[in-house]
Amino acid sequence: MTIVSYGILPMGEIAALRQPSMAGVLESAVGTWGRVFISVGLIVSVLGAYLAWTLMAAEVLFVAAQDDDMPRFLRRANAVDVPVPALLMTSLLTQAVLICTRFSDDAFNFALNLTSALSLIPYLLAAAFAVRIGTRASPRTTGGRTSRRELTVAVVATLYTAFLLYAAGLKFLLVSFILYAPATLLFVMTRREQGRRLFSPRELVVLAVSVVGAVVGVVALAAGWISL
Repeated sequence: MTIVSYGILPMGEIAALRQPSMAGVLESAVGTWGRVFISVGLIVSVLGAYLAWTLMAAEVLFVAAQDDDMPRFLRRANAVDVPVPALLMTSLLTQAVLICTRFSDDAFNFALNLTSALSLIPYLLAAAFAVRIGTRASPRTTGGRTSRRELTVAVVATLYTAFLLYAAGLKFLLVSFILYAPATLLFVMTRREQGRRLFSPRELVVLAVSVVGAVVGVVALAAGWISL
């Protein structure tokens, strides 16, 4: 589509087209119906993508609840098998994030960097756990030990994700803690439903780091030390 566009309109005119620019290109080639066709197709595509991502986000909570990793109310579904509580929670959280981006100077880059930071923390913990398994006997591995190659991969992955978090910057790490700390309530609800101990000593350390990071993040935002 990029090559053909330059064969229909000069580069300067293409640069001045409104989004979706392909609508303007096709209109120049075949008339008004080309612009309408592309515009309608874009609307259908965006709505389809929005529906797919909404259902995928809800499925994360729904499946986790079925595996007893989330509170039981999130596994409920209505007569047509729609996970209403999970869908409602993810939709509300999505709207909250959209509201936050409204106050950002560069909403797209802010959302991109924030989602990257949010995903890097679980990656770092998973890689560090792989190192922990590799440095001691564990029934989780074949023969109770991991190979040197697997341990090397785990160490490299841990160092790499730690570097990526550092490269992302302190601002996004603190904002990530603001989102992660309240989610501890879901963890507590799940443990109580299962009659298990709420926090192990290591989990208390993770909780303390999350809460302290969240408090520092809120103070930093309120004081203007960091901005969205």
